[in-house]
Amino acid sequence: MKISGFTIVRNAVLNDYPVVEAIASILPVVDEMVVSIGDSDDGTEELIRSINSPKLRIVHSTWDPALRKGGHVLAIETDKAFRQISPDADWAFYIQADEVVHEQYHAAIRAAAQRYLTDERVEGLLFKYLHFYGTFDYVGDSRRWYGHEVRLIRNDKTITAFKDAQGFRRNGEKLRVQPADAFVYHYGWVKNPKQMLQKMKHINQFWHGDLPPEEQPLATTEVFNFDDFDSLEKFTGTHPGVMKSRIARLNWQVAIDVAQKRFSFKNKLLYWVEKQTGKRLFEFKNYKLL
Repeated sequence: MKISGFTIVRNAVLNDYPVVEAIASILPVVDEMVVSIGDSDDGTEELIRSINSPKLRIVHSTWDPALRKGGHVLAIETDKAFRQISPDADWAFYIQADEVVHEQYHAAIRAAAQRYLTDERVEGLLFKYLHFYGTFDYVGDSRRWYGHEVRLIRNDKTITAFKDAQGFRRNGEKLRVQPADAFVYHYGWVKNPKQMLQKMKHINQFWHGDLPPEEQPLATTEVFNFDDFDSLEKFTGTHPGVMKSRIARLNWQVAIDVAQKRFSFKNKLLYWVEKQTGKRLFEFKNYKLL
C-alpha cells in the first residue's frame, strides 16, 4: 500500500501558517509528500525546504487571481497538486496549511487505509475535527464548526476538490466514505489579533476579490475581535508533538468567557440536543457514510 500526501501553500510566512507542522504531522503516514507552492511574496519555499525530508517533493504553480471569488482558486490549486502525486499511489492524504494530525492517530489512519484498500466502494476516509479559536486553549463546540471532513481519498482523478477545497466530490457526487477514527486539529483561527486580521484580509480576497480594497470586509478594522463566536469550550487534551515549539512561542492572551453563549433560539435548542445525545441534527454532510 502506498499513500501520497499533498498540500498547497502560498505566502506561508506572511500569513504565519503552521504549514511546516502540518506537513511534518503526516510525514510518518505517507510515502511521499507533494507540496505545491504558489507564487509567494515571502520566503515560503525556503520555509518548506527547511523540512528536509527525502519524502518531500516541491512543485510550483501560479494562482489565477481571476478565480479568487468564492475561493474557487483553492479548489483549482488542490486539484493541480493532486494530479502531481505518484500514479502508483493507492491513497492520497490531503492536508491544509493550518491543519495538523496528532501522532496518536498515525497507526489508526494507516490501519483504516489498509482495511479498505481493496474495497472499491470506499472512496475516502472521514476525519473528525477540532477547531481551535483565539489561543491554543479553546475549541469551538457548536454546529458553526464542521465536525467531519474527508482527507484521505483514492488516487482517482475523477475525484476533485469541492467549492473552496473544504472537501471532495467524484463526478459531482459526494464521496462514499468510512471513518478513519482520527482527528484533524484545525489551527486557522489561532493567531495574535493583528496577525489574525492580516490573515482575514488576505483570505477575503479569495471571496470578495471583485471588490476594491476599501470595500472589502474588515477594510477599516485595525485589530481582529475574537468576540465573534457562539460557543467555545476549554481544550483539555494534548496538542500534536510537532506543535510544541509553536505553542511555546505563544505571546498573546485572549480573554474568552466560555460560559458566554450567543445562540438564536433554534441553535440553542439544537446545541442542547447535541450535548444531551451526542447527535448533531440537520448537519450538512459533505460525504456519504457507508
